[in-house]
Amino acid sequence: MLDQALLLWFPGPDSFTGEDVAEFHIHGGRAVREALFAALLDQGLRPAEPGEFSRRAVENSRFDLTRAEAVADLTDAETPAQLRQALKQYEGGLAELYEGWRTGLLHALARAEAAIDFSDDGVDETELAAARAQASEITKQLQIHIDDSGRGEALREGLRLAIVGPPNAGKSSLINALARRDIAIVSETPGTTRDVIGVRLDLGGYPLHVSDTAGLRETQDAIEAEGVRRAKAEAAASHLTLLLLDGTEMDVPAIKADLVVRNKSDLPGFKNADGLSLSLKTGEGLNDLVKALTALVSVRLETQGDAPALTRPRHRHALNEALKSLRHAASATAPELFAEDLRLAMRAIGRITGAVDVEEILDSVFRDFCIGK
Repeated sequence: MLDQALLLWFPGPDSFTGEDVAEFHIHGGRAVREALFAALLDQGLRPAEPGEFSRRAVENSRFDLTRAEAVADLTDAETPAQLRQALKQYEGGLAELYEGWRTGLLHALARAEAAIDFSDDGVDETELAAARAQASEITKQLQIHIDDSGRGEALREGLRLAIVGPPNAGKSSLINALARRDIAIVSETPGTTRDVIGVRLDLGGYPLHVSDTAGLRETQDAIEAEGVRRAKAEAAASHLTLLLLDGTEMDVPAIKADLVVRNKSDLPGFKNADGLSLSLKTGEGLNDLVKALTALVSVRLETQGDAPALTRPRHRHALNEALKSLRHAASATAPELFAEDLRLAMRAIGRITGAVDVEEILDSVFRDFCIGK
C-alpha cells in the first residue's frame, strides 16, 4: 500500500502526446512521492527529460513547434498580457500565418517549375510572372511582420525601463514606489546609487524590468563615474527611458527620454513646467505617472489588429533567412535560380513550425522547458 489516489488514463492518439498516458494524482508528502517513484522505476519507467512531453507531441504530430513553445510561455506567463500572447500562439495563430506563407511559396514554386519544365509547350512567361508576383506579395507581408520593433519578444521577456536623472531627483524613491517595497537605498547624500539596481514589475498587466541608475553628473570620483557610465549604458540598452528631474532645479541632463517627470511638487521652490509632475514624498501625481507609463508600455508592446506577434529570436532568424532568399529570388534572372531561392525561403519558414526536418533544433527548443511539460 502506497497511497489512496486518483488515476486518470488518456489513451492515444487523443492524449496530449499522442501516446497512452497515465496520470497519478497523489497526496503530496515526500514519503508518498518517493515510494511511488520507486515503484514506477521498478516497472522499468524513467523520469521525463525537460520538455519531453511537448517534444513527443510534436514528433507525433499533435501540434507544431510554435504551439509547443507556447506551452512553455503559458507556464512562464506572469502577467495578463503575456498570457494573452501565449494563448494566441497556442491556438495556432503563428502556425497559421507561417504555414500560409509557406503554402503560398509552394504554389509560386509550382508555377516556376511549370515554366521551366513546360517552356516548349508555351507555359513560360505567364506562369513565371504570376510566381514572381506571389513571391513579391509574401515578401512584403514578411517584412511588415519582422519590422515590429521586437514587440512579441519584449512581451515574453519583459520591457526594460531605465530611470535616469541627476542626483537627488528621487530615482530610488520612484523605483521603491513603483515596486511598493524597498528596493533601493534612499538618502539625501548625492551619489548614493553607484550601480544599476533592477526590479521586475507587473504594470497594468504588462511585464516590466525597471532599473534605478546612478545620478547623471560630472564627477571626479572614479566609482561614481563608473556608475554614471553604467547609467548611460543602461538607458541606451533599454526599450524606454524615464527622465526624473528635481522640480526645484532647471538643469536638464542631455539625454533622450520617452517620458520626462518633475519630482518634489510639494516644495515651495517647485517650478511649473510642461509634462508630468509629482511628489514622491506625499504620493501626489504618482497615479498619473503610472497611467502615463502604462500607456507608453501598451503602445510599445501591443500589436496592431489581430495579427500574432513574432515571439522568439529563433523565429526572427528563420524569417530573416527567408526574406534574404526572397530578395535574391526577386533579382534572379534565370527561372532555375528563382525556383531555388523559393525553396530556400520555404525551408527557412518550415523550420519554425517543424514542417521540414528539424531534428537538429528540437534539443534547443525543448531544453529550457520544465520537467513534465
